[in-house]
Amino acid sequence: MMALGKLFLNHPTLVGRLGVALIIGILAAILYGAGAGGSIVSGVFGEQSAASPIAHTVVALVIALMIAVAWHLVSKLPRRQQIIISWLTLFVLLLLFFYSFDLSFAFIAKKIGFLVSRGVVTTLYISVMAIVIATAIALVGAIAKLSSSGLIYGFASFYTSLFRGLPLLMQIYIIYLGLPQFGFVIGAIPAGVIALSLCYGAYMTEIFRAGIESISKGQWEGATALGLGRGQTMWLVILPQAMRVIIPPTGNQFISMLKDSSLVSVVGVWEIMYLARTLGQTEFRHIEMLITAAMIYWILSIGLEIVQSRIEAHYGRSLRR
Repeated sequence: MMALGKLFLNHPTLVGRLGVALIIGILAAILYGAGAGGSIVSGVFGEQSAASPIAHTVVALVIALMIAVAWHLVSKLPRRQQIIISWLTLFVLLLLFFYSFDLSFAFIAKKIGFLVSRGVVTTLYISVMAIVIATAIALVGAIAKLSSSGLIYGFASFYTSLFRGLPLLMQIYIIYLGLPQFGFVIGAIPAGVIALSLCYGAYMTEIFRAGIESISKGQWEGATALGLGRGQTMWLVILPQAMRVIIPPTGNQFISMLKDSSLVSVVGVWEIMYLARTLGQTEFRHIEMLITAAMIYWILSIGLEIVQSRIEAHYGRSLRR
């Protein structure tokens, strides 16, 4: 082990070359196992040539070497360009993967208008309402869990334990089918909003609590010395600082909520997933609608990621000099 450590320290160039060789070997093995070499050989030289394992191996090694060279060249570019190239490369590969399904783009073009105008609007309505309500619940729940009162803490901890312990799908069914047993008949969309709000409010309660507790007691003491009350200290001093800790995991919860809104389809809500399944059944084009729905979810998630990054930048201004 000591000798290996000295090799890493005294010969970094050699180690780097060995690493490149290892990467090329791994890529070649993956390509060989995936049959990429055989596919190319058969396309160029015919099916009989593809049966040769030597030709198969050589082509796989050449492809792996080309990938390694391209990686080396791109790594010399500025970081922003590297990110753009990696995104474009992976996006093209994703499109090629989807194209391999022999999709009917005419069918997608015919149905996508209704999928967006009805499904996306419904999904965004449910998600935005649930996000707003869940945030309010999380703030109240976090303050309750930080309370010195045993009763208040007990209620808050029971709520977070219950709604984090039950599957979201079960919560949707219980609210939609259970509340009418007590005379409260609600529609499918309100039931979905309530279930999403209560479920994610429980998770976000712990996020808010951790963010508030990350602020030192000195901030509380300093605010008290300035004559601020506990409520003013929370709103004006503690929460603005805690948001740097709260925003990243909360943004992840919002993105998860956007995708989990598809579970509301089980009670007949015409959101993206429900319409994708329904429209795909009309002409047995399920994969077209599912892929279209997947891309829509991804686009909406990217929008939330952009909003999250802007909010993080806003609350992180005090850290920049």
